Amino acid sequence: QVRLVESGGGSVQAGGSLRLSCAASGYTTFVSTACIDGMSWYRQAPGKEREFVSAIDSSGRTTYVDSVKGRFIISQDNAKNTLYLQMNSLKPDDTAKYYCNHRLTTGLRLRDDGKLVSCNGVDYWGKGTLVTISS
Repeated sequence: QVRLVESGGGSVQAGGSLRLSCAASGYTTFVSTACIDGMSWYRQAPGKEREFVSAIDSSGRTTYVDSVKGRFIISQDNAKNTLYLQMNSLKPDDTAKYYCNHRLTTGLRLRDDGKLVSCNGVDYWGKGTLVTISS
């Protein structure tokens, strides 16, 4: 079973930096990393709905919510099956629980071993890591 585990959260003062990590495990030849359509970070502040923060697609293209553009950088290490979010110039408004998401496509994809795999279209989520920014 695919499992996503976030880490790197903590408490810092405004203007500081944090680097979040999302380690993935449990992918197999049947639930393959070849099926990953995109990987994202979301966040949920107390009393608010979960919101999109940043994403990287299977081509390496990145997107960001306007409020973090120029401050956050999303990246991935495929060899380690790990997604990162470098967060700089942090603001109190960035305080939230940050969640990692893997979005799988549907249909057939080609694995690295040259074989086709049927993808299940499932969204996988981690349990989140808490980021607290003080002014």
